[in-house]
Amino acid sequence: MRDVEVRVHRSDEGFPKEQELGWQLAELAVDPVPVADDVTEMIINRVIDNAAVATASLRRASVVAARAQAEAHPISPATGPRRRGATVFGTDPTLRFAPEWAAWANGVAVRELDFHDTFLSAEYSHPGDNIPPLLAVAQHAGRSGSDVVRGIATAYEIQVDLARAISLHRHTIDHVAHLGPSAAAGLGTLLGLDAETIYQAIGQALHTTTATRQSRKGLISTWKAYAPAFAGKQAIEAIDRAMRGQTSPSPIYEGEDGVIATLLDGVEAGYSVPLPAAGEQKRAILDTFTKEHSAEYQAQAWIDLARRLGREHPELRDPARVASIVLHTSHHTHRVIGSGANDPQKYDPTASRETLDHSIPYIVAVALQDGEWHHERSYAPERAARADTVALWRSITTVEDPDWTRRYHSLDPAEQAFGGRIEVTFTDGGTLVDEIAVADAHPLGARPFQRADYVTKFRTLASGILDSSSIDAFIDLAERLPELTADELGGLTVMPDSAYFEGLTVREGLL
Repeated sequence: MRDVEVRVHRSDEGFPKEQELGWQLAELAVDPVPVADDVTEMIINRVIDNAAVATASLRRASVVAARAQAEAHPISPATGPRRRGATVFGTDPTLRFAPEWAAWANGVAVRELDFHDTFLSAEYSHPGDNIPPLLAVAQHAGRSGSDVVRGIATAYEIQVDLARAISLHRHTIDHVAHLGPSAAAGLGTLLGLDAETIYQAIGQALHTTTATRQSRKGLISTWKAYAPAFAGKQAIEAIDRAMRGQTSPSPIYEGEDGVIATLLDGVEAGYSVPLPAAGEQKRAILDTFTKEHSAEYQAQAWIDLARRLGREHPELRDPARVASIVLHTSHHTHRVIGSGANDPQKYDPTASRETLDHSIPYIVAVALQDGEWHHERSYAPERAARADTVALWRSITTVEDPDWTRRYHSLDPAEQAFGGRIEVTFTDGGTLVDEIAVADAHPLGARPFQRADYVTKFRTLASGILDSSSIDAFIDLAERLPELTADELGGLTVMPDSAYFEGLTVREGLL
């Protein structure tokens, strides 16, 4: 890896374009280095993972609305082999739609349940959000499975490397500001574009995807699922404009009024962004990890610990016996999903699902009492409103522990941790202390996820939604991703029997 030094430059400095971060990301995208076998295998895992969580969300309101928007933008087969259109999860696979709208609908479906992959460092991210726009464009443009693999490897590499170096949340900027450039670069690799075109698309994608973190604060709305889909859609549109010769604001990162100077650490800021050197393989996907549970990633380890403790110590399930539970954890966990966020909604039993999956006090209370975590049952309004749960929930707080913060940001995989220490005080004066560093499904956890686990996750979430032959067909196609033809790539979608959607209310919009 090489370190790219990034700082703000005055307009009169004569800053060469070739030194801009945006240009160096574009050069990374055009590097023809082969994708390693273990990286390819992980890409297949994440394609399966995305489809699993998207399938489970097909009846949810956000996904229904996004799908209806995409269905309002069909593409006729008469447009020709280079503009085939893309498939939409939950829609007849013989129908095709504008790729930016297909990416929009599929991106919302993937993100809705907060149940796919993650990378956490200076910034947090869900790199699997890159897959819907890349797959949609590949279907539309008649690309092959091997093109998709190369594009995904680029997109993951760039989003992870940006997240390692540049914190967005510290300045209340939403994390999808790293997703716009990564998706645009991945699309450039997929389509075999030149560095200049990709550079222009990266600038436009970043410029249009910087937004505030209010989407993840207070009463969290349905927009949380739309935000990454919006970034993917913007990346596709940026690529389209750049291919037509249109240019972007530059230098987008380093300019006097650019992202760093205006939105991030200011004119005196400096960052060191690690990127692969020319000819070096793009392996960042191997540093990411998926979720066994449908909740914010920082909650994964806590769910595993709470499930175990609830079974081993049933008294923890009774709020009458618990005086307080304090979770000692990282700054990020404390401030984003803990009591340090100072969001009263995190303790409100009538809060939205999107809010509850960002409330570690709620999540720990339910996991302690139920000994499980389920993407629907654990968030049901009647479950959140149970009196004994509310009482236990409101006895749980978080505090930042400097050592857990240090481990959260560690670059050493053996030391990096996303859990913490639980300290329980019982009403009789007794105490219980335990801790967990990483989730069971983490590569260093008790039960690291392997291909069989991704397949099981898909089969479990798709059960009762897709028939067994459809599940088998999707898995077969996904596992053959590197060798799929353009025609076969169209099969990487899911469609339940029409009866599954009976009773859904689809509200009319403008488009």
